[in-house]
Amino acid sequence: MAVTTRLPWMLEKKLQHCLGEKKFTLLYKASVRADSAEDLLEACYNQGPTITVIYSFDRVLVAYIRENYNKEKRVYITLLAFEETEILMCKIGPGLPHCFYGSGDDYNDGKKTDLLIHLSKKTVMMTLGAIKKLKLPENQKISFQECEVFRCEDLLDTRKMKGVTELRESLLSAIRTYKPYGDLVHQIILLLGPTGAGKSSFFNSVKSAFRGCVTHQASVGPGKTGTFEQYRTYSIKDGNDRSSLPFILCDSMGLSEEGGLCMDDIHYILKGHISDRYQFNCMKPITPNHSNYIEFPSLKDRIHCVAFVFDATSIEYLSNEMVAKIRRARREVMKCGVVPVVLLTCVDSMDLIMRGDLIDIYRYMPVKLKINAVHRELGFALSDIFIICNYTSEWNLDPIKDFLNLSALKQLLWAADDFLEDLPPEEIGN
Repeated sequence: MAVTTRLPWMLEKKLQHCLGEKKFTLLYKASVRADSAEDLLEACYNQGPTITVIYSFDRVLVAYIRENYNKEKRVYITLLAFEETEILMCKIGPGLPHCFYGSGDDYNDGKKTDLLIHLSKKTVMMTLGAIKKLKLPENQKISFQECEVFRCEDLLDTRKMKGVTELRESLLSAIRTYKPYGDLVHQIILLLGPTGAGKSSFFNSVKSAFRGCVTHQASVGPGKTGTFEQYRTYSIKDGNDRSSLPFILCDSMGLSEEGGLCMDDIHYILKGHISDRYQFNCMKPITPNHSNYIEFPSLKDRIHCVAFVFDATSIEYLSNEMVAKIRRARREVMKCGVVPVVLLTCVDSMDLIMRGDLIDIYRYMPVKLKINAVHRELGFALSDIFIICNYTSEWNLDPIKDFLNLSALKQLLWAADDFLEDLPPEEIGN
């Protein structure tokens, strides 16, 4: 039967952040194994760096050994205590490992160590100096309920990075050779969303992956302001042979409480009446008299999929006016028979989310809560919400970001295929 840890998720993330993006593998649990120092050390020798987590009645203490060790190697231990807003540390040692896990007599004679974890008596003893540094009650003996030891490894080791790089290459290959439904037209994907959410940055990130270097073709504004007032249609050429990829990304003016994209323009965009470089007017929609108006749009002018782009860090702060606009836009998209999906940006800016977490980002509770908030507040299906990670200030490509962005792009292509497959025959010929 698998042994489960008592380590809370939030504390695990704080430890990972504090110790430099580590993952933890349970080696020893006192309530399951024998309460002896010999048994604990036998499980930990030659396992690499370890943390010992002591669960007291009112606090958690951690003893971190940052190097591989055996019974003959003297080591330093870093003690960590968790306050509400800070992590307090105290370094002790060096000493042989068995000196930190032993009998009370070892500590009382004052000859061996500044710290003693007594497993059979379930107590921790340390010097007054260590207690003061960790801001613990000035009692040299701390009782505990449970003790667990974990092996510490890099969250992103060589094996994992190799796997991500292979997945990235597989996605690039699959999208390069992708054939839209019926091989009718290139798939047209519209990016919608609040100003500054990351629409233009997503295009730049996708282009960067296929180009083989970070590019910034689409203008990006600072912070939440955005810069875009034109309608742009971007095709992307493969960096290998300069051939056009089977999709076009369309960038629009952002939604805003005041100003922003005119809501009536959305219908005209979806139906293909608006051409590249149309200058939006937030006060009135396009009219048939405009030079950029396409009177009889064909299938290659129409939108086949709409991706709503939202900043994950600001979902809960959308105003009532913005929520109403987004819901209205979503209804218009669905009325036109187009599949609306969601791209959530800036997940890597959320508290305690690290680069290594992005590989399996959907399993983290804060991200699940964000996805549920989009579903609850804005009405999008849970299965249509995807995580992306745009390039912002990077100079070099990141296989993890490319993996997330290309995975989401593949979902957009499938959604566009659903639209094309569902078209009546008379519209396919137009």
